Amino acid sequence: MHRSHYKYGFDTLISIRPIITRSSLTYYKATMVVSSLFSARNAFFISLCLFAALYRPVLSRPAKFQDDFRITWSDTHITQIDGGRAIQLKLDPSSGCGFASKNRYLFGRVSMKIKLIPGDSAGTVAAFYMNSDTDSIRDELDFEFLGNRSGQPYTVQTNVFAHGKGDREQRVNLWFDPSRDFHEYAISWNHLRIVFYVDNVPIRVYKNNEARKVPYPRFQPMGVYSTLWEADDWATRGGMEKINWSGAPFYAYYKDFDIEGCPVPGPTGCPANPRNWWEGSAYHQLSPVEARGYRWVRVNHMVYDYCTDRSRFPIPPPECSAGI
Repeated sequence: MHRSHYKYGFDTLISIRPIITRSSLTYYKATMVVSSLFSARNAFFISLCLFAALYRPVLSRPAKFQDDFRITWSDTHITQIDGGRAIQLKLDPSSGCGFASKNRYLFGRVSMKIKLIPGDSAGTVAAFYMNSDTDSIRDELDFEFLGNRSGQPYTVQTNVFAHGKGDREQRVNLWFDPSRDFHEYAISWNHLRIVFYVDNVPIRVYKNNEARKVPYPRFQPMGVYSTLWEADDWATRGGMEKINWSGAPFYAYYKDFDIEGCPVPGPTGCPANPRNWWEGSAYHQLSPVEARGYRWVRVNHMVYDYCTDRSRFPIPPPECSAGI
């Protein structure tokens, strides 16, 4: 397991309090104010919402690509930069590309910092996801970044597959330009819930609702994957906007690869150990400030939710009433 650099990226640090200790590391939860990140039209959020961000003392350098990952598709289109601490993915008419973790994991937290394709990226998809690679019964947790025409917001689509069942898409328009700088995208996964984060802001929560007979991914280890490819039959405005190959090649950049979890195969009993930091009580539910940030995203930036799509689901799926 490797620990990446975590930077505040916020204007004002209000308070820091310890929440859990593992080995020689103390973990902290920082409550931040982020007024500079939002325009006046979002004054509602600035005045009411404080973000929760995890600050972890850095005792090692960020993991290099080759430490944890391997190229799975088109090695001519992936270039290691900054001594292997970052990589460049390329998409052109001949090919896209992809990479995957060397190991699979059962529970934990994975994150990467990504800088997406600038300008006219319509018809392209950059993905960061976890997958059990078990075909019809696969578990999968998806971030998919859907390209846009210049001047339009970038949309991130999340999806959850459990025991082969997906169709749980949600889409959020990002509240910043993800092509101008690196931003962190993370998946936190324990026995009780899965949370998708953008810059430490929770944008989606999927709870364990096995009591309602809803499958939950807790038996199959998953690898960490990323791909860049052309999908102009659906990615941008439902396929209405096609890729403009005259702007190729298209580039996306990844760095600060961080995987903290139970490798499989690995230490016996690790996935079931309640003392793993990601199983701690602080990760059983969102904190009050995280919950306010989550609600702000859903009110102001969510553009699609399968739970409210009556054309697909006249009766909402049972997990949709579970809350956060």
